[in-house]
Amino acid sequence: MAFIRRAPHALRRTFTTATPHIDPSKLTIGIRREDPHRIWERRCPLTPDAVHDLVHKEGVNVLVQDCERRVWTTNDFIKAGAVMHPTLSPSHITLGIKETPLDELLTSPIRAPSESSAQSPLVSRTHLMFSHTVKGQMYNMELLSKFLGPPNTLPPRLVDYELLTGEDGKRSVGFGWFAGVAGALESLCALAHAHLELGIASQFLYTPRPHMHPSLASIRSTLRDVVGARIAADGTPKGLGPIVFGVTGTGKVAQGVLDLLADLPICMVNVQDLAALVTNPGMSIYVVHALPSDYFVRADGQPYERSHYYANPQAYSSVFHSKVAPYLTLLFNGAGWAPNFPRMMTNDQLTFALEKARQIGKGRFACIGDISCDVEGGLEFMPRASTLSSPFYSTRPPTLPSHLPSVTMMSVDILPTALPLEASEHFSSVLMPYLKSLIRSYRTPGQPHLNGDVNLGRAAALERATVASDGKLRDAHKWLEGPLNVWRETRAASGVTDSSEPPAVAGHAAPKKKVLMLGSGMVAGPAVDEICSWKDVELVVASNVLSEANRLTKKHPSAKAVNLDVSDWSKVDSLIGECDLVISLLPVPFHPKVAEACIQHRKHLVTASYISPAMRALHDRAVSSDVILLNEIGLDPGIDHCSAISLLSDLRAQNKQVVSFTSFCGGIPAPEDAEGVPLKYKFSWSPKGVLSAALNGAKFKLWDKVEEIQGKDLLRQNFQDLPISEVLKLEGLANRDSLPYGDTYELGSDIRTLFRGTLRYQGFSALMHQFKSLGFLESTALIQPTSWSDFATQAMAARLQRKSIPQDPASFRSALADCLEDSGAEDTTELIEAMDWFGISPSSKSTAPLPTTGPTPPIDVFASLLAHKLRYLPNERDLVVLSHEIVAHSPTREHEEEIHTSSLIAYGTPSASAMSRTVGLPVAFATRAVLDGGVQARGVQGPGVERSVWGRVLSELERAGLGMRESVKKVKGVRGGSVERSLVEARSGMRD
Repeated sequence: MAFIRRAPHALRRTFTTATPHIDPSKLTIGIRREDPHRIWERRCPLTPDAVHDLVHKEGVNVLVQDCERRVWTTNDFIKAGAVMHPTLSPSHITLGIKETPLDELLTSPIRAPSESSAQSPLVSRTHLMFSHTVKGQMYNMELLSKFLGPPNTLPPRLVDYELLTGEDGKRSVGFGWFAGVAGALESLCALAHAHLELGIASQFLYTPRPHMHPSLASIRSTLRDVVGARIAADGTPKGLGPIVFGVTGTGKVAQGVLDLLADLPICMVNVQDLAALVTNPGMSIYVVHALPSDYFVRADGQPYERSHYYANPQAYSSVFHSKVAPYLTLLFNGAGWAPNFPRMMTNDQLTFALEKARQIGKGRFACIGDISCDVEGGLEFMPRASTLSSPFYSTRPPTLPSHLPSVTMMSVDILPTALPLEASEHFSSVLMPYLKSLIRSYRTPGQPHLNGDVNLGRAAALERATVASDGKLRDAHKWLEGPLNVWRETRAASGVTDSSEPPAVAGHAAPKKKVLMLGSGMVAGPAVDEICSWKDVELVVASNVLSEANRLTKKHPSAKAVNLDVSDWSKVDSLIGECDLVISLLPVPFHPKVAEACIQHRKHLVTASYISPAMRALHDRAVSSDVILLNEIGLDPGIDHCSAISLLSDLRAQNKQVVSFTSFCGGIPAPEDAEGVPLKYKFSWSPKGVLSAALNGAKFKLWDKVEEIQGKDLLRQNFQDLPISEVLKLEGLANRDSLPYGDTYELGSDIRTLFRGTLRYQGFSALMHQFKSLGFLESTALIQPTSWSDFATQAMAARLQRKSIPQDPASFRSALADCLEDSGAEDTTELIEAMDWFGISPSSKSTAPLPTTGPTPPIDVFASLLAHKLRYLPNERDLVVLSHEIVAHSPTREHEEEIHTSSLIAYGTPSASAMSRTVGLPVAFATRAVLDGGVQARGVQGPGVERSVWGRVLSELERAGLGMRESVKKVKGVRGGSVERSLVEARSGMRD
């Protein structure tokens, strides 16, 4: 029976709003209305024709919720035999398109269809939808949790359309082709807008938007007869050069894009043609369908092989950014992505692509249609889904240098609903066979041989597509317990109960916990903001700079500022006694005394600093007082420990043996803000701390040999050209004694390589070593300069053990040469230019305020100068880079090594520096873990003491957009990791 495709708009609504009687002897199917907040969602899983078939041929009840936005009216379904029902509560099987709103999800069991329904057994309901849970999407873990519970309560079954596949493994139910068609149209519209921003009106301005036409035939006619005809007649704008469209993906999405583009006058080309193509002065449209074999390369040099790729994704990396992207005018991304698979393009690779695109020509790689819409997935820099109301936007990841342009991004996540009629007709036709199989499974429970399907193929497909049943995750989805636990921990940390309110005693507000923060320095802001977002906590910020404390707290009703001089110990002691937990952001020497007061008052302490010998000596007393003194929970130390412990734990769970561990971390300026600045460095934390760190000796192990660098040689013996970033030119300095971390990380004494280092831009160490040779980093001598040029001469005089050095240029240069005689510096040009820039040479003058505190060590005077001259200016950004490389192998495969990397790259934002976020937020997250009582350890501890600390911090950092990014590749033979090899080669060169 052919039913009406679209009801006349003037048709009267003839149904009643009374709750109808449903025949209990029949199985009941419910068709949901889509979430009312999804204003563009007009699709429906079944057509009126399909409903007529189910009611009159399959003998089932069909209920439908009223919806005036649906592509077919409710009257269309009633005419087909459906019954309108407000809640669908009698439904055994409920169908929708997108995920069900939580407050509408039916989870209670229901009576099986029976002639005598009162005696029939209870059975579980079944929900079919695109649940958006199967990739661990955190925002839908609460939805997934509703399908889990004790089996005897008969929780519902969740079937996800995305998982319905044929025996060939390909998806059999979906809207892929329609997403491709609608996505191509919206992307062309976005491209037209991007061209306008370049000052060019292209023919793509006339591209029809899909939702504004009554049918797909009408859309394609307009595209062909208007847009295509104009291009055929006039060519594309000359200023854009050849228009090159790139299409990725091998499924129905990509096919939909290609089918639509066929309505334009296009010429298909291959990837290898691109470099020559863009130099062609013609005004044509070229389309390249880039396949995975074109841009995924194997670490072992072997060619791409599909089966090998899916079995070993860690063995591949993408060269799309260099081989394809820079030549494109518009990318239609139809390639899917899943965690643990290589990204098509990372944030760093976008920088490379745009740099190269600028050299090629105007408008290259300026626009992307991410039809697959995996947020921060295959395209790491795609930050969010867009809507049909506002389909495209400009985006730039924080890693993108300011001189490069933003990218126009189209990332609508409900593209098929722009073609609701044809998309729904197709979906209904491919879903019906599975739905009929599901109906028969209810009628013959436990007897699949009676199902009637040929080879039970569709019943098996439904089993594969089941995410959860009987209150448990299916085996293929057990890994979702990880995201579920993160969601549960976050919920518990927020004090949220089932009523979504913080717990409280009936009739009384729960008492708030009080946190005392000592210090209000550079890293305090994000910690204050995070802590003040907790409704059950009050914060006191005590600082000797009251104006700074007031600035941090004034926008938070639950926080207050207190003026505090830490030398007034009675006041410090009093504040500690009044709180539940202390955060110390004071200089390191103050921590032990603060810790002693915490022990006396039985208060917990959290700091971001290294555990000093004086702090460690308090361990037993802290245990006796039942308090934890939690240290090393900033960035480095802090996030580096948490992420290393997490990755090492995963490897041990896989019975892997770790043979090499290297870790580097550094806070540096964003590349564009480091140009033209001596040292290529600016300060987002204490300058004195940076200078002092350059004086520490270091100890480490490289390829089974323990090495040591004296403090006097640390800057000179730096490690150049570290292979950590494709974009940033970085060098490394060994960071103190790495060997104790063999015990901290339980690596064993036979580990081949163990190295922890600090990152700087190349050139930092050489120039800082020259400053050190001039005596600027001396901490024992005392000077009292009257000007900044006088500082340089007094520091050099102290270094050379002379009474004074004349200020004339000749004497200055002579003293300079004497100081540098043993430094190994052959060229002083950069040094002299830097001294001029700082205003400390005889021919220059600095406007920085000169310390007036009497005789002062040169290192303190120099730190004061650097704090002024190398401070971050408004609109400048800092950058944090953290990178681990771990080499491991299986016990049975010692000659095949796995190179595991875990990295974090974070840029400062207008509201907070990257350093303040990566130090302050871990402090806040650890504070929350301790306040919640989830940390059982006591005494002096670091973040590795319990998963409740490091696991909690990592999961919260992920939520804050500061998650670690991991990758792995396998290599034949005992070759070592790229960072490990670089260190070994550099160290060998130092000895030579």
